[in-house]
Amino acid sequence: MRAIRILSAALLTLGLAAAPAAADSSPSPEASGDSGGPTRAGTSFRTATEVEQGQTATARASTGDYLYWSFPADAGQRPTVRATVKLPEGHAAETWQVDVYDGLRRRQACQYGAQTRTAGSGTASVELACVLRTVRAWSEPWADDPLPGTYYVRLTALKLSADDLGQPVDAELRVESKDMGGAAAVDGSLSEPLVPGIASRPEAEGDDDSPSAVLAGLEPEDGWTSGWWSDRWVWTAAGGALAALAGVFGYRLTRGPGRPRHVPPGA
Repeated sequence: MRAIRILSAALLTLGLAAAPAAADSSPSPEASGDSGGPTRAGTSFRTATEVEQGQTATARASTGDYLYWSFPADAGQRPTVRATVKLPEGHAAETWQVDVYDGLRRRQACQYGAQTRTAGSGTASVELACVLRTVRAWSEPWADDPLPGTYYVRLTALKLSADDLGQPVDAELRVESKDMGGAAAVDGSLSEPLVPGIASRPEAEGDDDSPSAVLAGLEPEDGWTSGWWSDRWVWTAAGGALAALAGVFGYRLTRGPGRPRHVPPGA
């Protein structure tokens, strides 16, 4: 029975250790509440404006412009891209679309979400969303799976009337991710993430406020593929402890009462 008590205590310890690991997989409240994002958008892949996950990026543009942002996504994350466009008064019907590309500029399909929407005449705003597939740590070269690295978001209007072309609009973009945990783990990893993309940053000094093209500098808070650790380790250890506990219990159940006290050894 002492062995059973020891294994039970070890299993309880593993259960307590799993709780913080599960808590760490949820988005940070501080990150989700941060709205201090960039106030401009790029006009191409090369000048895409960097935005952190959990930030709200804004931009003032004209109808017909192509707006580009970039953000980092690591293995095990399932990013959700949400865009809102505030339209001018008195506009005709307009169709808007948000597209997401990976670091190789391959267009990534959305699992679900309203990626394309038509705003009727006089509608104040249109909201778009794209939930990507879970980012994998490794994939076959011929596959189109999302991989760790920089991702690009492109927001634009597809169908416009001639009168609406060039009208001012306000755009908002927000990217958040859900950590899918060990269920999304694979046996392999990239030697390097699909970075660096090209991003745009304003000049720090000088009178010229035009953005300059630089290598993308954003990465996840804990670094790329930050983790050899996943909740698979917890469940594997818990399964091993349960198997050992079941073995001890089965042994005690099947070995019988043993030699009676009044029977001398060797009798």
